[in-house]
Amino acid sequence: MLPRMAFDGLLRAARGVKLGQLGPLADLPFNLRVLTEAGVIGPMRPDHLLAVGGALRRWGASPAAGITSAAIRRPDDVGVIDERGKVTFAELDRSSNALARALRREGVGAGEGVAIMCRNHRGFVEAVFACAKLGATVLLMNTDFAGPQLQGVVERERPKALIYDSEFSELLERAGAGLVRAVAWVDAGESAAQPTTAELIASSGAEPLDPPDEPSRFVILTSGTTGTPKGAQRSSPDSLGPLAALLSKMPLRSERPIHVAAPMFHSWGFTHFLLGLALGSTYVLRRRFTPEGALAAVSEHRADALAVVPVMLQRIMELPAETRARYDLSSLRVTAVSGSALPGELAIRWMDAFGDNLYNLYGSTEVAWASIAVPEDMRAAPGTAGRPPRGTVVRIVDEAGEQVAAGQTGRIFVGNEMAFEGYTGGGGKESVGGLLSSGDVGHLDPEGRLFIDGRDDEMIVSGGENVFPREVEDLLSDHRAIDEAAVIGVDDEEFGQRLKAFVVVSAGEQLSAEQVREHVKANLARYKVPREVEFLSQLPRNPTGKVLKRELA
Repeated sequence: MLPRMAFDGLLRAARGVKLGQLGPLADLPFNLRVLTEAGVIGPMRPDHLLAVGGALRRWGASPAAGITSAAIRRPDDVGVIDERGKVTFAELDRSSNALARALRREGVGAGEGVAIMCRNHRGFVEAVFACAKLGATVLLMNTDFAGPQLQGVVERERPKALIYDSEFSELLERAGAGLVRAVAWVDAGESAAQPTTAELIASSGAEPLDPPDEPSRFVILTSGTTGTPKGAQRSSPDSLGPLAALLSKMPLRSERPIHVAAPMFHSWGFTHFLLGLALGSTYVLRRRFTPEGALAAVSEHRADALAVVPVMLQRIMELPAETRARYDLSSLRVTAVSGSALPGELAIRWMDAFGDNLYNLYGSTEVAWASIAVPEDMRAAPGTAGRPPRGTVVRIVDEAGEQVAAGQTGRIFVGNEMAFEGYTGGGGKESVGGLLSSGDVGHLDPEGRLFIDGRDDEMIVSGGENVFPREVEDLLSDHRAIDEAAVIGVDDEEFGQRLKAFVVVSAGEQLSAEQVREHVKANLARYKVPREVEFLSQLPRNPTGKVLKRELA
């Protein structure tokens, strides 16, 4: 191991990163190597080094430091590409300065909440940077919420301001009377009833702001698949250790384009917003996902990475082969997927079509990440969620909180530096030995790879046997005539509960309920065979692709 002074010497040539920001001394060799390989730290001009170092001292590990540093080092490079064209890092820095000043003029101060309900575009990015420079708390609103949900979240979180796209004006009409309001995106040919962020930016000076006393916090709403969404709050990490842990598993590289197709209000999309900032990436954004549109965005802008949720991969793979072949994806080195279960067969089909560039992260809004499956993992053990990255502990425990042996199913508990700080409405996740519940059950194989067996509240007891729907769903989804499937438990007088399957049949295929049952019977235990099968044109999902089982029930 190199002595501490040797690290200090190396870091004098780094991009303003200070020794203390690299994490504990024991982790320095690992973190330094990974961050250097990714390009997060590296040589720079002496004047840039001083300026970037000053920005990091002033702003700490926040998005404000990221955009300020990028504007110093690469002012004329493109920071965002969306439907309206290109925006440079310097332009993003100036516009977010001006928006922060305008919000402060309207009464938004440090520690106060700003709700952002925007799709993926430059307005979202400017709003987050402006809030970081104010020290405001960012509340990321789900663009798929209904009016009552929005009203309930606003009443609970009590933000001071609301920044949104014009398409949500009617939904937000009754949410939070008296809030400062600004419209971040107005569709062509329309006019906004409220001031736009562009107007606020034009009305304010773009001079840099003084840092707030406390850094911004970010509130991400849980998916709400089993009830009302909760606000999960977290602040920026104390060091670059978590960044190094992720980059050691996903080989993202600095200053390359990334197409963030996953919604950035969701924890997975927002993770890539923050990763892209640390890497100095160019964000390639589209307000709405379409399968062919995603391929076109990667191909046109030679994207190095694509951030998606599993249902997006599925939609792309449902395109005709000749359609997929029209787009050159040879630049794509990392396809990063998370947000819901990734069927093993889907992972293999993607890699067979586009190369071994798939990286599957398993986690939750509360625990951040638990494990990451690299291509080798998914080739060797399809359906695996991979292994924990450095700095993360995963433990499988029984109902008594005792660790179970490899191969045995139990509740999943996770610990790392990125765990959330609690729900904004009070309370938190159950913990065991300092580790937080992920809300799922699973098991480890002898090689230490994690497999997710289902939600801990989805276990079905049928005739005295415990059944987790995930195993049956994966089997059905791998059937050549089935696009997707979901399984729930319904009441049964004789067995307590019985399984019911909801199946979406592939285009041009035919399938009967009896054929579905026979397929399960041929591959799984008899008590795992659905007694009922219902055919649907599509499964109800939230914007990140999670199946809304409460609607099926």
